[in-house]
Amino acid sequence: MKWSVYIVRCADNSLYTGVAIDVERRFTEHQSQGPKAAKYVRGRAPLKLVYTQALGTRSEAMAEEWRIKQLSKLDKEKLIRRQIN
Repeated sequence: MKWSVYIVRCADNSLYTGVAIDVERRFTEHQSQGPKAAKYVRGRAPLKLVYTQALGTRSEAMAEEWRIKQLSKLDKEKLIRRQIN
C-alpha cells in the first residue's frame, strides 16, 4: 500500500491537506459532504483536488502532511504551482 499526501482547494479558496491510500476515493468522500468527509471541507464545496504526492508508508505521508501544514498559504500555492508545471 502506497500512501499519498494531497491538497484540496475549497470554494472559499482555502486549502485542506490530508493523507490517504486512495486519493481519488478520499476526494470523492470529501465531495459527497457526507459523514466521511473531513469536517473542515463540509459546506465549502465545490472542491478541487490540486496536489498529490505519492510517498510510501503512512508515517512518511503523515510527516509530509505535517510539513505542508506548517507552510504559509503563499508557500503552499508555490508547491501547487510547481506540480502543475
